[in-house]
Amino acid sequence: MSATETATADEGTGRTSTTAQTLRRLVQGDLASVRVVLGLAVIWIIFQSQEDRFLSAQNLTNLMLQITAIGLISVGIVYVLLLGEIDLSVGAVSGLSAAVMAVLSVKHGWSPYLAIAAAICVGATIGFIQGSLFSRFVVPSFVVTLAGLLAWQGALLQVLGGTGSLNINDPKITGLANTFYSDTVGWIFAAVIIAAYGGVLALGYRRRVAAGLDDSNPLPLVIRFVFLAAVVIVAVAVLNSDRGVPLAVMILLAFVVGMEFVVKRTGFGRHVFAVGGNAEAARRAGIRVNRVRVAVFTIAGSMAAIGGIMAASRLFAVNQNSGGNELLLLAIAGPVIAGTSLFGGRGSVWTALLGALVIGSISNGMDLLSLSSAVKYMVTGGVLLLAVLVDAIARQQRQTSGRV
Repeated sequence: MSATETATADEGTGRTSTTAQTLRRLVQGDLASVRVVLGLAVIWIIFQSQEDRFLSAQNLTNLMLQITAIGLISVGIVYVLLLGEIDLSVGAVSGLSAAVMAVLSVKHGWSPYLAIAAAICVGATIGFIQGSLFSRFVVPSFVVTLAGLLAWQGALLQVLGGTGSLNINDPKITGLANTFYSDTVGWIFAAVIIAAYGGVLALGYRRRVAAGLDDSNPLPLVIRFVFLAAVVIVAVAVLNSDRGVPLAVMILLAFVVGMEFVVKRTGFGRHVFAVGGNAEAARRAGIRVNRVRVAVFTIAGSMAAIGGIMAASRLFAVNQNSGGNELLLLAIAGPVIAGTSLFGGRGSVWTALLGALVIGSISNGMDLLSLSSAVKYMVTGGVLLLAVLVDAIARQQRQTSGRV
């Protein structure tokens, strides 16, 4: 074989190897976000082909408002999943917290800010209690939170009393999910996001180069920056063509970015991953495992309360079904579908947003097609089961390749 033929063969082998490696990483979960984005694109194409209103600016704006509460609750769920645990009470906690806010504001005339603060304190306290019981008495988290699911539903009925429903009229509370900003504010918001993301990428690149890491090729970072910039610009353009960028979306993104920073850039976040990966090894390394667990469940309770507040704000009311129905399922299913492992130690807070988009898109599309509740539940359950199977397969692949 000539030198040219050998080089061509080597090049072909290299391309094949690179493709195989990419596919392997996709299966093992390293490229979970890519998998989710592709899946989301397929979902949108399917629903748009069946209903041309699906990708309209009005419906996409409604979709973003619909996923805000689920996304916020999912942020706390991500932390719990990173521990390899589960919290089945977040739906009930969100409803109870919203009810506390509504009762204090409507019946007792509290300031909306104090009522909101009290609701968040209720959620945090519940999370702290459940985390303490789970850690102190070594009771499985699903048992503790299942008991909480029942108890907090009863507390919700007790707080609402005989009325069973409360309408919220305070503009400070209802404005959380029903405020839209002008086109100018929307573009400023987009510019800030793009500039901040570019700055983070550039700073990380400089640090890696200074540390002597093999990151001399900035092309992957440029591609990531261009992709995010394009997504932000298109999103703001779509929202501005309807009612404008909603305050609810800004709140959701702020929590996702902030909690992602905590879990990826702080000592506490590293401890969460360590405990979720191997609790005994973390304990031997000097990490106070029980404190981490209690803190995580407190965060989950707080985020459930914030999600409940946003849901009440969007619906202008709290009732006996607040926090019920499929809310718990959707809040847990979203991050799992988007790549956060049920087995702990692997995931990202961004999966709360991506998963909420996937779950919300499926629910929204089926509503537009006027499908029955029976079909909606079966489809959503099937998607969750598929996500769990993909997670299990990815875990097995990592174990086989010695990357656990």
